Amino acid sequence: MTPPPARRRRGSAPERSFPRRGSVRRSQMITTYGVGSLVAVDNESFIVSGTDSWNVSDAPKIHEHRLARILGVKYFRLPPASDETSRDGVRVRRFPLWHSCPKCGTLQHVRGFNSPPGKNECGECEEELVPSRFVMACAHGHIDDFPYWKWAHRNNRQVGETGLCGGKMHLRTSGKTASLRSILISCTCGVPPVSMEGAFRGRALSDLKVRCDGRRPWLKNAPAEACSESPRTLQRGSSVAWQAIVKTALSIPPWSGGLASRLADHWDELRVMTRDQIRIYLKAITMKESYEFSLDAVVALLEAENHEDGGDESEQSKDSAYVALRKKEYERLSEGNPEKSADRDEQFICEPPKGSASALLPYGVSTPMLVKRLREVRALKAFSRVGTPDTHSDIYEAQLSLTPQEWLPAMEVQGEGVFLRLDERRLDAWAQNVAVAARVERIRNNQLRQLRERAKDPKAVPVSPTTPRSVLLHTLAHALINEWSLDGGYPASSLRERLYADDNMAGLLIYTATSDSAGSLGGLVAQGEPVKLEHSLPSALSRARWCSADPLCVESEASGAGSINLAACHACVLLPETSCELNNGLLDRALLIGTPEDPSIGFFHDTQPL
Repeated sequence: MTPPPARRRRGSAPERSFPRRGSVRRSQMITTYGVGSLVAVDNESFIVSGTDSWNVSDAPKIHEHRLARILGVKYFRLPPASDETSRDGVRVRRFPLWHSCPKCGTLQHVRGFNSPPGKNECGECEEELVPSRFVMACAHGHIDDFPYWKWAHRNNRQVGETGLCGGKMHLRTSGKTASLRSILISCTCGVPPVSMEGAFRGRALSDLKVRCDGRRPWLKNAPAEACSESPRTLQRGSSVAWQAIVKTALSIPPWSGGLASRLADHWDELRVMTRDQIRIYLKAITMKESYEFSLDAVVALLEAENHEDGGDESEQSKDSAYVALRKKEYERLSEGNPEKSADRDEQFICEPPKGSASALLPYGVSTPMLVKRLREVRALKAFSRVGTPDTHSDIYEAQLSLTPQEWLPAMEVQGEGVFLRLDERRLDAWAQNVAVAARVERIRNNQLRQLRERAKDPKAVPVSPTTPRSVLLHTLAHALINEWSLDGGYPASSLRERLYADDNMAGLLIYTATSDSAGSLGGLVAQGEPVKLEHSLPSALSRARWCSADPLCVESEASGAGSINLAACHACVLLPETSCELNNGLLDRALLIGTPEDPSIGFFHDTQPL
């Protein structure tokens, strides 16, 4: 849940009060309008400034030890919330800087219009200016204005004393079509008008000898970087103009209790103390906070941290650190954390249902775990442009600040969920099926081909982690989310999956993914009770057996972006993008129920349909 903004301290004020330009929700500052993204406000366009320019003195801190340790920060912060009367908030800068006048058609830098103070309009026509629809960006995160002059003069470059032709640029739309061919760029120097057609070709700017200048307009006073990447033309509102790189973690014991959160600001001092020194230090804290700290509990927490930090992080890759984070969650979800043994501040309550789960054994499902209380932290680590993190093995992570910060922007979600595990022995036996292996190999090859095409060094493309187990768990999670959204009354976009699939894990967690009341009413936990699950699971499989797009869907040789799906479409198992970890990729419902020609490839093919 997003807490209300903290009360402002008297006398606290930034050095300068900036004018207000729109507002967004705090959660959008992590997923949609984060640092480096473009935000349209009325008829203006801005780029969100780096975190080192934010005023976060009143923004609440978020503590999640495991995730902070991996990301190399001390803590997280909610993006600042403000209103018309406050002086804090997130800084933005005008971008792009090239604008056009809809009346006279003049196309130039915004400073050339002689706009009145506080207004963004043409000084001659008194019409509101329109920001450039096009920008150019590269895979290293740099972004700049589209080079209109070079584009219009590409076949006839007349250079005068100023380094350009001396003419004035104009933009007009013929209105004949809705394509780029109708957008015409002209110059008063006399060159023939040219359209924007072809500007989005991969080498359109490289052929003009336009190079990336390494500009980072979201970072104040950032020097231009040397960049060897070729720039690409993008629309200002394109989805690939800004892609968030978000890392998440669940709060699990021992870091999910009230003790860890109360001592979050004191760990640096406690780590270097002896037991006797810790006892004295805790007494001093107790006098200030009126809370009794257990010495043994604090020492145990420090020992747990030392155990987690025992490995040499410099030698392990970041990917392996994230895998280790998931394994710890899988162990805790499997083990549980009963409510009766937890304190009232515990943020992770997980326990088996009271009813018998024997009816689920024919489906290969172990005893479900009801996650009655859950907290997830989502941190914006970086962002990318042009390429997407889901499809690039060597995606470049653009930095959020010019100077290193000890925090990252983040949000937290508190809700509930259901954790399911599949029988690993049965999974291994099923995966030995030749037809199953062939279908998954087809998905894996398509994914590797996609990665190889988009990677800078095709030889450095990592091995695809796609396995029969991972595809099965992913597709099953989608089927259950669709089923529970109908049976439990949840919108599918408010549910989210978290997959645990490798040689030693075979589980999935479905949980609420919103910060409103939908995550605190117990409706999702009720779906995990064996009495309901023994009906909803067969129902989900029954729905997966038929798709309105069949037989085309189930007989598909490849589908989805990059052809990394088989039998999966919007009429059967695809979900809203907020619900899926893998961007609706690596799905095949045939691995659930089989195909008409070979039902045996389905893991649940021998279960009784409804």
